[in-house]
Amino acid sequence: MSRVMVFQHEAAEPLGTLHARIRARGHRIRFHNFQRQPDAQPNTDRYHGLVVLGGPMNVMDQHRHPHLKTELLAIEAALRQEMPVLGICLGAQLLAAVLGAPVRRHSQQEIGWYDLITTPDGREDAVLGHVGDVAPVFQWHGCTYDLPAGAVQLARTETCEQQAFRYGQNAYGFQFHLEADAAMIERWLRLPAYREELRAAGIGRDEDSIRTATHSLIAAMQPRAATTFDAFLDLVGRPARRIVLPSGHTTP
Repeated sequence: MSRVMVFQHEAAEPLGTLHARIRARGHRIRFHNFQRQPDAQPNTDRYHGLVVLGGPMNVMDQHRHPHLKTELLAIEAALRQEMPVLGICLGAQLLAAVLGAPVRRHSQQEIGWYDLITTPDGREDAVLGHVGDVAPVFQWHGCTYDLPAGAVQLARTETCEQQAFRYGQNAYGFQFHLEADAAMIERWLRLPAYREELRAAGIGRDEDSIRTATHSLIAAMQPRAATTFDAFLDLVGRPARRIVLPSGHTTP
């Protein structure tokens, strides 16, 4: 049975819908929760995939969050081992940094729903190509990154040029939150720190408008997310058996 390592930074930012996809495929999950254990020293040996989740800190905050340096070294090791890597939001920025790309504050925060526009390479990509030409995705970030040298840009939005990239054949960075479900988004909208960030962003959106958009858009995003995550997990390894999901669907 293959094993997937997951780096988590905040209780409010879990694997979301990706958790069920990983388990349904028959993979074991090993969490490293740096909020609880900031001094953890994960070893990627004997693992078959790495997922790095989002969080409220930024790549530039290594002086306040030394575990970010630990994560950068672990991601570098995973890439050397040619392990499938998926970085989400902060995870994408960490992956970009490992690959030598600058990470910085973006001129405009993206919080809420935005149309993801795939590039020609993105539409042909084995993982992200399932999203389609244009699809609304959920965002919550204030930083961005340059496209790493040797990487392939897969998607953008009108307000942020770098939204997804692939490095090699099996390392992916997604700036957006395909793993989010309605409950996760509602939790973010209710947390005081997240609400204050939204108010301070000055982007003309509030909790109610995001809530309304979520109600109308989340159902269309989740099948795309499931197919995209399954395609990434194909890189980790095929499941040993068919497993019935709570929805009643089975894995391939």
